[in-house]
Amino acid sequence: MAASSEEIFAALKQIQFPGLSRDIVSFGVVRGVKLEGGETLVTLAPPSGTPGLVEKIAPEIDRIVSSFADAAPLRILVEEATANPAQARQQPTSGKDAHDDHGHSHAKPAPRGPQPIPGVQRIIAIASGKGGVGKSTVAVNLALALKEYGRVGLMDTDIYGPSAPILLGAEDAKAKVTQDKRIVPVETQGIRMVSMALFVERERPIIWRGPMLTKLVAEFIGNTEWGDLDFLVLDLPPGTGDVQLTLSQTLKMDGGVIVTTPQDVALADVRRGVRMFKQMNVPVLGVIENMAGLVCRHCGEETDIFGRGGGQRIADELELPFLGEIPLTPAVAEQGDAGEPIVAARPDEAVAKRFREIAAGLAKA
Repeated sequence: MAASSEEIFAALKQIQFPGLSRDIVSFGVVRGVKLEGGETLVTLAPPSGTPGLVEKIAPEIDRIVSSFADAAPLRILVEEATANPAQARQQPTSGKDAHDDHGHSHAKPAPRGPQPIPGVQRIIAIASGKGGVGKSTVAVNLALALKEYGRVGLMDTDIYGPSAPILLGAEDAKAKVTQDKRIVPVETQGIRMVSMALFVERERPIIWRGPMLTKLVAEFIGNTEWGDLDFLVLDLPPGTGDVQLTLSQTLKMDGGVIVTTPQDVALADVRRGVRMFKQMNVPVLGVIENMAGLVCRHCGEETDIFGRGGGQRIADELELPFLGEIPLTPAVAEQGDAGEPIVAARPDEAVAKRFREIAAGLAKA
């Protein structure tokens, strides 16, 4: 008797999503299987930002289908790239390998509660209550400054706006995987780094919804060969959302840092960031005030164009450590654009020394 569509659908779980450990069914790429008109119709819904995915997995799909006796010839149908293939999946599996509506497998339950990453001594999250405060620039420079105290990794969890590869001069780098499908971090500027930008074409927009985001972040956490690290710095997305929720549920973090700007309007976002860390049961290590005064390129004087002291005030109000001020200086932006962060390229600059002072405090916290 010829195989049923359900059997073929289940068999497609043998095919892994390229570069990741999850299979194409649990990742929601396979929308359905039908036996119709003397053909085996396999409908795929590749997520946006993954050009060439269908071409990569088509031979494996053909191999799986052909392995069934009396299988009808394969025809692959491709739907328009979807932002949420996990919700597009129509044909569920059943039995002990069944998945729930969120695509989570019940075959091998994960350990309960947040877990550490083997080999990583300390995990520090850099967050902001909103975008536009220079959080990624701060995260990258702190990661480089922490090299003075041990081996460092950087996990760029800002899926929609991954900027760490640009700031670290690794914009053209692509993810590599081991034979057992584990992600190998890119080595750049003396630190190890993973980012969504390593998996998609440059300048291609990422239009993924919650389930896909959480699966990718779970891959970064549990399927990356970090090796032995003294510090892993997490560059979180701005605000609060699916990525932060996934991290709080799966990853044991040693501390969080809030980045803000001096204006009072930004301080309400600090409160939200602090509440987020407390709900995640993550100790708040302190507040950094970024863009604290504009440094003149010619005379070196600082002008408080955004005000000053807001970070100190909110830290005092919330009874948190104030970790320091980072001025707004053209050199920081120029070095970031060049892929050579100021801490590494111009360590004697005053602003680089401030980053190192903050990093020294974090290393001892």
